[in-house]
Amino acid sequence: MSSAVIDVPSQSVAVPGVVGAGLRVPLVTGGTTSYANLDHAASAPCLSAVRDAVDELLPYYASVHRGAGFASQVCTRVYEDARQVLLDFAGGRQGDEVVFTRNTTDALNLLASAVPRGTSVVVFDTVHHAALLPWRNVRRIAAPESPADAVAALDAALAECPEGPRLVVLTGACNVTGEVWPVAELARVARSRGARTVLDAAQLAPHRPIRLAQLDVDYLALSGHKLYAPFGAGALIGRADWLNAAEPHLAGGGATRVVNERAVSWTTGPERHEAGSPNTVGVHALATACRTFATRWEGVVEHESALLGRLRAGLAEIPGLRELSLFGPEHDRVGVVSFTLDGQDPGLIAAALSAEHGIGVRDGLFCAHLGTKNLLSKAGSDSERALRVSLGLGTTAEHVDRLLAALKSLVSEGPAASYEQSNGRWEPVDDQRPLPPFLL
Repeated sequence: MSSAVIDVPSQSVAVPGVVGAGLRVPLVTGGTTSYANLDHAASAPCLSAVRDAVDELLPYYASVHRGAGFASQVCTRVYEDARQVLLDFAGGRQGDEVVFTRNTTDALNLLASAVPRGTSVVVFDTVHHAALLPWRNVRRIAAPESPADAVAALDAALAECPEGPRLVVLTGACNVTGEVWPVAELARVARSRGARTVLDAAQLAPHRPIRLAQLDVDYLALSGHKLYAPFGAGALIGRADWLNAAEPHLAGGGATRVVNERAVSWTTGPERHEAGSPNTVGVHALATACRTFATRWEGVVEHESALLGRLRAGLAEIPGLRELSLFGPEHDRVGVVSFTLDGQDPGLIAAALSAEHGIGVRDGLFCAHLGTKNLLSKAGSDSERALRVSLGLGTTAEHVDRLLAALKSLVSEGPAASYEQSNGRWEPVDDQRPLPPFLL
């Protein structure tokens, strides 16, 4: 398949703008170039609409919930209105709670502390560490060969669980390969076995609409920093009973109803797990991003789909490139691609892409060590790490083409600059690139 036949949408396709789209970065070979941010799966840039909304709120910034001042009342309204925005964005049910957290990791750790004692937790070992590590009484399922294999393996694992509460941890889209998991089918099996489900939607939420009620998932976790709202907020959305029965995630002001010399009475509802002064600015940023995406999904999906086709077609033409995949090359995926290059060090390639071409990618095991190592083995690669390219709203056809040309050049000719390892990372020798003024 030739990249020449893959067209990118014209400028008439409406996608939200991002801060930093015009950023220029210095090159180790001299001069500057526009920055090609191809690391959206780690953290996405800020939406222009989010920046504007934060600027609009900041003059009113004040305490929430207990302040009598006008600014406090404004911030309380902003904070509480955001819950319905998040619930609508996730397609939640009436009665579902929206608990604001720092990020997906925080949200899943909160749920892990709230599951009833003795709950059996079932998780695929392909998932991100945030979804793999917080739980007790874990039963891990090895990497499946296909979506149907995943469904069958989950059914078998749940059949072997002891009596009592059960929770299945699901991933919406793999952070290594971008492959979309069969969430609805897995949730159906879980329900038939009397298990609840939680969906790690960190990688899916910025790429596709989510309907929690239609998927029949009990809980959902997401991060603002992956959803173009990098102000330190995330959310856990889902059923209230386990959350209300659990000890507060944090003990402190806001989570209490009454405190006296003899006892503490805790609140119920989302405030039970939101002790301390909340991140009002971050919550407002996250809600603004959700509102923006809710009206722009068609353009977002079309933009990404065209660029992903262009990227994968070009990668297929590079000698020695092995794309990582769990379910096969034709399976549905979001704009994330990981691969190795025979005989090449992924860390050195990533460093050269940055220093010589102004391209930001990621190398490593992507906080999914078990899953990535399995994928490397499945691809027949002898590398211990991989390269990951992840697309987003600020990605252009020029960024993709520049990456493809740079990879071909690095494979055939090697880096133009000299590199050395420092603390396990490759860096240009005698790097003279100037830092931005605010760091000086």
